[in-house]
Amino acid sequence: MVFSEDLHASLYFVNASLQEVVFASTTGTLVPCPAAGIPPVTLRWYLATGEEIYDVPGIRHVHPNGTLQIFPFPPSSFNNLIHDNTYYCTAENPSGKIRSQDVHIKAVLREPYTVRVEDQKAMRGNVAVFKCIIPSSVEAYITVVSWEKDTVSLVSAVAEVYYPEHICLCVVGLVIREHSEVHSN
Repeated sequence: MVFSEDLHASLYFVNASLQEVVFASTTGTLVPCPAAGIPPVTLRWYLATGEEIYDVPGIRHVHPNGTLQIFPFPPSSFNNLIHDNTYYCTAENPSGKIRSQDVHIKAVLREPYTVRVEDQKAMRGNVAVFKCIIPSSVEAYITVVSWEKDTVSLVSAVAEVYYPEHICLCVVGLVIREHSEVHSN
């Protein structure tokens, strides 16, 4: 917070806790610059490199109230400089100038993806471990909530499921299939 010698002038952040904004490419996002002051402040946005950002029609816009808008976009228009970068805002009035902490803004591309199960072989009477394969582009945003075979959930009496840090494993305790191979189908 900045106070000038004029007791009626101030400059402050209303909410300085915003550090990351993750949004879907199909929705876009609005990021307010959380500063205020008396007299009214001038708000500006910058890249972490210190370069003041500029409007890119239909892609990025800074509103008069200081809100940074990133518009929805198709995956083919993804640009790291705009859609996965670190920004900060400043507020300035006769009291002085303050800078927000860095805010990482990251778009998540809304593209079709498939989660699949890696085929495994196991001999009858042994343990089978299946691993689900999640594309790296979405693995941080996916939570595995169940394992199913032919739309029937695997129950804990038959299998144990582990979810250690984005790796999901299904352990089938006893392979009792007629054939000597178990596949994930």
